[in-house]
Amino acid sequence: MGQLFYGNATESIEIPDRLLAHLKVLTATKLRRSESFTLTWRHGADIAAGRQTIWLQPAIPLRFVFGGAEMEKLDSALLTEMARAATSSTGLVVDFAEFDVAPATPIAAAPAAAETIAATPSELATAA
Repeated sequence: MGQLFYGNATESIEIPDRLLAHLKVLTATKLRRSESFTLTWRHGADIAAGRQTIWLQPAIPLRFVFGGAEMEKLDSALLTEMARAATSSTGLVVDFAEFDVAPATPIAAAPAAAETIAATPSELATAA
């Protein structure tokens, strides 16, 4: 399980490593282009029912901390889908539970992963 530190908060948002890896790439790409967006998720079982939304924009500090030492393999189709959602009026809505059950795949299994990080969402669609 990874952690996203948002702004100056000392408490982190716990996010499965696989999802966090995709969020890191998407966020870096969008913020590098000065494109802000919202990220929404449901509360976990340990918190009362509900959801949270944060506004991601270049002036807010972010820190991504991964639980695993191996880098996750990136799924270009998933990145493209996430980029489209982030651009919508609803923003990016994620379900952490979908990523808890997926096994981690080391990035070594994906030789083109470094190229994916620098790709635009439209390039990500053609990379798959």
